[in-house]
Parts: sequence; C-alpha cells; structure tokens
Amino acid sequence: MRKKIVAANWKMNLTLNQGAELVNDLFNGMPVLNDDKLVILAPPFTHLTQTAEQLAGMIDVHLAAQNCHHEAAGAYTGEISAAMLKSAEVEYVIIGHSERRLYFKEDDATLAKKVNQALTNELKVIFCCGEPLEIRDANTQNSFVESQIKAGLFHLSTEQLEEIVLAYEPIWAIGTGRTASSAQAQDMHEHIRSVIAKQYGQEAADNMSILYGGSCKASNAAELFACPDVDGGLIGGASLKAEEFLGIIEALS
Repeated sequence: MRKKIVAANWKMNLTLNQGAELVNDLFNGMPVLNDDKLVILAPPFTHLTQTAEQLAGMIDVHLAAQNCHHEAAGAYTGEISAAMLKSAEVEYVIIGHSERRLYFKEDDATLAKKVNQALTNELKVIFCCGEPLEIRDANTQNSFVESQIKAGLFHLSTEQLEEIVLAYEPIWAIGTGRTASSAQAQDMHEHIRSVIAKQYGQEAADNMSILYGGSCKASNAAELFACPDVDGGLIGGASLKAEEFLGIIEALS
C-alpha cells in the first residue's frame, strides 16, 4: 500500500528560533498517524541539524532538504551535496521544485543528475513536476508533465523508483489568482500514474505516492486528499503556521 504523505516546504523562511518553535508546536499537536501515513519537514539547510534533533522524539515525522547539488563534491561555493545531507540525518530531498526550475534554470539533465546523487547517498526523493500557465491554456499539460517525468526519472530501475515520491505543482494556479479544482488535480494525478504504469507496470504505479503541490490548505485538504490518485500534499506557505499545517495533517485521516 502506498504512503499518504504531507510534506512541509518552508522555503526561505524562519530563523532558527522560529523553526524550533514551529516544530515544538507541531510536536504538541501532532495526531497519531496510521502506518500508511507520514509527515515530512523540509526546513532551510541551516535548520537541518537542529530539526533532526527535535524529530528524534517524533514518530512518523521525517526530515527533508529542499535541494542538493548534482555533483558529489567539488569547488561549488555555497552548494550542498547529497552526502552532506545524509550525514545530517536527512531522509528525503526535494528535487525539481518549480522555483528551482524557474529561478535557477535547472534543466531536465541537471535534475536527473540530482536524482542520481540522492539515490547514491540513500536519500529518498520528492520529485516535482508541473506546468506553467501558457501550457495549461494551450491544453498541452499532460504531454508537458509527462516529458518532465520521463527526462528526470525514466533512467531509473524499478527498484530505484521505489525511493521516489512525485509531487505535482500546477504552477498556473499558484499566486496567479486562478485555482485548480480537485477534479483538475485528480485528472493530472491519474495521468501521472498512467505514465508510470506504462514504463514500470501497474504495480509500481499503484505503489507510488503522488502529492499535490498547489495552494493546499486546511480548508481544502480533505477534498483534495479524497481524490483516489492524490496521496497527500507538498505544502508551502500553509506549513509555516502550526495550526494550519496540523489541520492539513488531520485531513489525511
């Protein structure tokens, strides 16, 4: 059975003290999760060691990084390697987030290398995909997202694919004033699962968790998570407030 997951992406937010306070608040309000449900926190790099220590007492809450470099080591000032993340007790890493693709010009080939580095260092991957507004308006979103998945992941074996979580981000519905309906989310998640099934078989597709990464909050999480192919959410701004994020976690049930 595939996992139901709520993952928090703090992005470039919160000081160390603010991050520690947020984790404490989550600790105090965290519901009991069944074996098929888990929570992932992805704070900034500076928080990782502190957050790992805090999570030592929490069941089914796991630590992620927001990015890693595509090379194993070297003269890359300001960058973080997958091996460094592993040594900091990180379990997951987010790769291919829409902001990394857009602002830092990360292309498909670079992202495939990042996936390889993560897996080589025994990190699980949250691999992001999703289309911008012009692609959605042209109604070519299915082929666009399919190409992202093929380029980033289809060099992997079936066994390696088991270490991947997918996250669909409808970029056109984030900060644009437009919203994606639960039906639109389900349609894309169903398509993504079919893409995986064609390459790796239906069993692999059925076992893959696919998260929704578009403006999910406590008020709409239950509706989104009720969709048969939506296995949780990759949460941005709503993960910075304990009460809001706890409401999203509750929606997993």
